[in-house]
Amino acid sequence: MSPASPPPDRCLAPVDILVLAGGLGTRIRPVLGGTPKVLAPIRGRPFLSYLLRWLTNFGARRVQLALGEGAAAVQGYLRDFCDPALAVTAVIEPHPLGTAGAVRFARARLRSDPVLVMNGDSFVGADLCAFLAFHRANGALGTMLCAMVDDAGRYGRVVTEDNARIRQFVEKDIAFRGRAMINAGVYLISRALLDAIAAMPGPSLERDVFERLPAGSLAAFSGEFDFIDVGTPQALAAAADVLAPLSGRAAAAEAESAG
Repeated sequence: MSPASPPPDRCLAPVDILVLAGGLGTRIRPVLGGTPKVLAPIRGRPFLSYLLRWLTNFGARRVQLALGEGAAAVQGYLRDFCDPALAVTAVIEPHPLGTAGAVRFARARLRSDPVLVMNGDSFVGADLCAFLAFHRANGALGTMLCAMVDDAGRYGRVVTEDNARIRQFVEKDIAFRGRAMINAGVYLISRALLDAIAAMPGPSLERDVFERLPAGSLAAFSGEFDFIDVGTPQALAAAADVLAPLSGRAAAAEAESAG
């Protein structure tokens, strides 16, 4: 399945978006050196350019990047980024805070309900408007975008009830071989859950927040989506094929902005 086509309703226009891009990137450092994961080159373009253009397909207007190590390089990219319809700002952590810590640090800037929070080193080819509609209809504290993958051994697995509420998170098991639903690293988080995150300790959204919530607090929106992360050399090498349908669209959009 190719990345979703631009929807007609521009659903993300009122939604604040936080991209978590402050990780150290130790697994991919032998390939990238000091380049932040979010700027990993794919077909001559930084991964961030694909993410931003993907979000604008759904009408995104406000994106904040939670940055840490490598922040100066990302800020350099943003100085040259030009899209009048998209405001992109950086929130720079004073020291590594983890994913939950980054959300707490940016909390005062996140004013919409819900907020879209996403990992800055992964891409899932889902319809974000359908994701948002599902979240609003389901009424959960938060909704996790999940992808079905053929070999889930390198990921943690997500187990749901019949009503799509999440019952359990299963730890990564490299011995596991088989098809399963995984967390794709994109979340719609209600204001109430943002407040809960602010009050909970621990650096990790997944382990210190989501796994400690009562079963059924979160919903899963899942499908047969293309999914990649660029956190390992193997995944980065495969990213070009997954993102190819966005490459021409991004180039055309940037040409239009420059003109």
